[in-house]
Amino acid sequence: MNIILIVDDDTTSLKLAKGILDDEYRVATVNSGAMVFKYLTNNTPDLILLDINMPDMDGFEVLGRLKEKNEWASIPVIFLTANQDPQSEARCLEAGAIDYVGKPFVPVVLLNRVRRIMELYGYRHQLESMLANQSQVILNRTERIARMQNSIILGMANLIELRDNNTGRHVKNTQVYVEMICTALRERNLFTTTLTDDYVNNTVRAAPLHDIGKIKISDTILNKPGPLTDEEFKIIQDHTRYGADIVDDLLGDVEEPGYLEVARDIALRHHERWDGTGYPDRISGENIPLCARIMSLADVFDALYEDRVYKAGIRPMRACLDIIEDARGLQFDPVITDVFLELEPQLKEYLGEEE
Repeated sequence: MNIILIVDDDTTSLKLAKGILDDEYRVATVNSGAMVFKYLTNNTPDLILLDINMPDMDGFEVLGRLKEKNEWASIPVIFLTANQDPQSEARCLEAGAIDYVGKPFVPVVLLNRVRRIMELYGYRHQLESMLANQSQVILNRTERIARMQNSIILGMANLIELRDNNTGRHVKNTQVYVEMICTALRERNLFTTTLTDDYVNNTVRAAPLHDIGKIKISDTILNKPGPLTDEEFKIIQDHTRYGADIVDDLLGDVEEPGYLEVARDIALRHHERWDGTGYPDRISGENIPLCARIMSLADVFDALYEDRVYKAGIRPMRACLDIIEDARGLQFDPVITDVFLELEPQLKEYLGEEE
């Protein structure tokens, strides 16, 4: 059973959090930053829930000291904070926390956040153990690693869906569209040098990670029902850089280089535009990796068609395709756009629209 250490100087919060998690985890509690390090001399928790506002040593100082020691640096930390404005939440994540939970606690939110993070880190630890165990039969080991890799990807995708309050179908849909585009490009003998079997497989498998960086963006911004301010839009743009860093951090030691490069390119570059007006680096044309150009089109099409907290989905599907066509050569690679538009019958079938 996983061990969770809860750190809070408020007795009521400690009891509440412990009560929420006790049924599924072994829970230890301490009431100060100094007590954290006494606990760690003889114990290694799987997760730390860390209050920010504590006397003597606040949560940021505690986390900083944890990151200084190799034996503690890999323990994931969720900050507990009563300050839920975007600036405070951004500071929590920039300090190195994997997530944050607002106070007072909403039991289902706290429990679900802890479950998802425990699942994610559990997948990673199992995969690392498998890679370290050289005595396994090679074929069996390879098959099990492949399954575990896909579990890591789906686990991270679940984290995205938990934080980004959309229809719940975005990760699945975009992966389907990416596979459709890759297949159609190969059938037409386009980008043949790049679209090898491995590259296509890596692109399809990595597609669910395109928005993984959003786990470091404030809930307030992600789920805002109206337009974003300029400041909020700048903050949400950072999810591309966060995503690339998360891919490197979580998969860098356990994935093969070809997949890692594609996953990183997709996370970092799927909001770049063909005309060079995208983000984060305003690169253009074929300087944008092919996998990211494919992902960009799949991502926008699904965002247009499906409902979001800030808008209703656009119907019928043909209206979405008209918008995509208008962005040909501006936002999207013109060759990929033309091929995608030819997929209208397959898209209608997948989405259940009648001819």
